[in-house]
Amino acid sequence: MPVRPIVNRVSRTLTRAGLGLAAAAAAAAAAAAAAATLATPASAQIVRHANPGPGPSLILQSVTIPAGAETLVLSGQLAAPIDPTKPVTGVESFGDTKTQTVSVFTKIKAILAEHGYTMADVYKLTVFVTADPKRGDGKMDFAGMNDGFKQFFGSADNPNTVARSTVQVAALAGPNYLVEIEATAARMPRR
Repeated sequence: MPVRPIVNRVSRTLTRAGLGLAAAAAAAAAAAAAAATLATPASAQIVRHANPGPGPSLILQSVTIPAGAETLVLSGQLAAPIDPTKPVTGVESFGDTKTQTVSVFTKIKAILAEHGYTMADVYKLTVFVTADPKRGDGKMDFAGMNDGFKQFFGSADNPNTVARSTVQVAALAGPNYLVEIEATAARMPRR
């Protein structure tokens, strides 16, 4: 049975019983959650929709996340210093765009693992990149960011790729950062 009729039926019954709107709303929400759980088929899977075109694409067109999936949203992550024992002296302390991208993804991989997720569970990234000062043209090193990205997605360790947006920004939280990445992961509950 669809969720909406169940919720409406529970709400009307509780209201008639004199439980009031707050109790009826709480009970209706619980009924909806229970119905949604029952309505999620055991075979529900996260579906990654490839970009149309002649060959494989670096990123996905879209991703479908079924009801009942667990999600984890990570705040934007920044690179760690190449050598944390040395004082930070500038961008070179964190590396170029590719080096910072690899550092950020290494950090994201560790955070995911703390929560029982893997890089294969990531389905959406938002990547913020500043101009690479070595380029001299005021543009981001998009190729360097993609080189770092390819070490973690569409690789032998993780054949999955993601839906992704990459945006050049004027600056990040600190003057030495070239890359910040937000990640969202999802997985079906383990039963």
